[in-house]
Amino acid sequence: MKLEKLRNIGISAHIDSGKTTLTERILYYAGRIHKIEEVRGGGDGATMDHMELEKERGITITSASTSVEWDNHPINIIDTPGHVDFTVEVERSLRVLDGAVLVLCGVAGVQSQSITVDRQMKRYKVPCLAFINKLDRAGSNPHKVIDLLCEKLNHNAVAMQIPIGLENDHNGVVDLITGKAVYFDGDRGETVRYEDCPEELKDDYETYRAIMLDKISMFNDDMMELMLEEKEVPEEMLHETIKKAVQSRELTPVYMGSAFKNRGVQKLLDAVTRYLPSPLERQYFGNDNDKGEKVEVFPDSAKPPIAMAFKITDETFGQLTYTRIYQGTIKKGESYFNPRLGKKQRVGRIVRMHSNDREDLTSAGAGDIVALVGVDCASGDTFCDEDLNVTMESMFVPEPVIELAIKPAKQEDLVKMSKALNRFMKEDPTFRVFVDQESNETRIAGMGELHLEIYVERIQREYKANVIIGQPKVNYREAPTMPANFDYKHKKQTGGSGQYAHIIGELKPLHADVSDSTGDDDETFEFVNTTVGGSVPKEYIPGVEKGLKESIEKGPLAGCQVINTRVELKDGTFHPVDSSEMAFKIASRAAFKQAFLEAKPVILEPIMKVEVETPTEFQGTVQGDLSSRRGILMGSDMRDDYTVILAEVPLSEMFGYSTDLRSSTQGKAGFSMEFASYKAVPSSIQEQLKKKYLEDQAKGNK
Repeated sequence: MKLEKLRNIGISAHIDSGKTTLTERILYYAGRIHKIEEVRGGGDGATMDHMELEKERGITITSASTSVEWDNHPINIIDTPGHVDFTVEVERSLRVLDGAVLVLCGVAGVQSQSITVDRQMKRYKVPCLAFINKLDRAGSNPHKVIDLLCEKLNHNAVAMQIPIGLENDHNGVVDLITGKAVYFDGDRGETVRYEDCPEELKDDYETYRAIMLDKISMFNDDMMELMLEEKEVPEEMLHETIKKAVQSRELTPVYMGSAFKNRGVQKLLDAVTRYLPSPLERQYFGNDNDKGEKVEVFPDSAKPPIAMAFKITDETFGQLTYTRIYQGTIKKGESYFNPRLGKKQRVGRIVRMHSNDREDLTSAGAGDIVALVGVDCASGDTFCDEDLNVTMESMFVPEPVIELAIKPAKQEDLVKMSKALNRFMKEDPTFRVFVDQESNETRIAGMGELHLEIYVERIQREYKANVIIGQPKVNYREAPTMPANFDYKHKKQTGGSGQYAHIIGELKPLHADVSDSTGDDDETFEFVNTTVGGSVPKEYIPGVEKGLKESIEKGPLAGCQVINTRVELKDGTFHPVDSSEMAFKIASRAAFKQAFLEAKPVILEPIMKVEVETPTEFQGTVQGDLSSRRGILMGSDMRDDYTVILAEVPLSEMFGYSTDLRSSTQGKAGFSMEFASYKAVPSSIQEQLKKKYLEDQAKGNK
């Protein structure tokens, strides 16, 4: 396999923009499958949605991997879910991909999840192309979508095609580079036919071609000179310039079509092979654990191997580990070093995945994405040569926002339920399982109602375990709003070895505006030691930090995690005999509680960004309902005969919203939501939460 020809791409978008339908067409045109199946409706369901649940609901739950060949270019494709509840699937896929296709609906344009996906692409610096889908639908307007790409996502988006007809009349595109009209003939659009540009589109062609050339010429001085001299720009120069601009993420070429109606997909594939980078054209870095510095990793099959496990699924025959090889070659039967575990692990089998089917390989080289069978590791682990000890940068994992209590219906279901929970927790870093210390119940936490609902259903189906679910519980947080000083002495000196610790310092908010807290780990807590002259000896500082870290796990107000807090240790005293790390740990816990309660603390709740699409006649009803849920309306957008309403609503008020929305709009409205930030709860609710916490504690002490 020639590395410069390989492409690793992901297909990501908002819910229902047509990612899986597009992937199905790509597989068909590349000769990977011989019959197109639809996401919804009869047949076996789309190839990439291999889980029973995915076929029934018509949604993608787990990202699936496949590989095809197009124009002598091998392409590894990952189809990702659109629902924000499964955002980690997109996150982990983009972490290992070289390029991506952002799919947008020709009617709805840039939606809330498109913004999230775009943010993830930026985080991992993934170059992308855009594909405007569903041009056969009523109300589709690709030029409006391109404007939204520029306004909402700050992309330098440029149309590479214009549509030939829209809605029912959509039957092809005009290529702005060659000036040819492209039609997709045959039952399944498999025959691509080129004609001259239709007369009625010549003016549009000239207008949009001029815009395209103007935007592309910004990246090439020679091209700009040719244009100023009114000379023809060579096609090869255009392609080279676009490729360079796409790979530096400064230009987003936009393609158009309708995957469902089999139009425009082949031209998108041509663009993927032409403009998106091969592994040789991307830069990747790992961390050298011995030297503690960043090192560049090269996609060279002859160098020592470095690979990263980015997704794990448990199968009947053992664990399947999806792996991206960054450097060197991984061979079947060989052992590789895992720096996290500090030991070597043997690779039993290497397979290339095609959705749920697999094809055995003896080895896989740099740049490739394959799956290893039977290697017991965790998501994010690195495998490398023993002499290297390099770890690839891990991915960002958002914090869960919702919890449920779960228990087996009968005692015999307990083992099955535990097996299922352990497996899901290993596979999905955003799915957490823990035992509540006070109520002693098992709780599961995740990214949203749908996320947990799917896992509960999978426990019942795949493990035949009946479980009982409690009420959903919101993950509140606590935070100080003003600085407070502490001066605390812990003293127990009654004969024998005693305990003595004295600390002085200040506790204050990390950010002035508590509403800026997004709940990311780096915004949770900061400890600074500014003591001088050994007033608190160096060996006791870890004790102080440990005590503080234990304190922020359960705040004194309502037992929630404390965020947005900075503690500075300024001074203190110690006793040469009675002081110990343990004494300082106890002192810091008590000092934290004392200072935190003086810092006018507030309880914060997760606020969700909600986007509702509803027929215009129900606009008033929907807005009224959102306001009654303590929602703040952020704006609305009219699109033909329906309205898109944006609002920020507390998560605690959104339980069961999908049922209420359907019943109030005759089942015609839909909504999506994602986590936005933490904001202080109203004082009346804060009092209720404090009261409940005190009652629960009293019950627990009885």
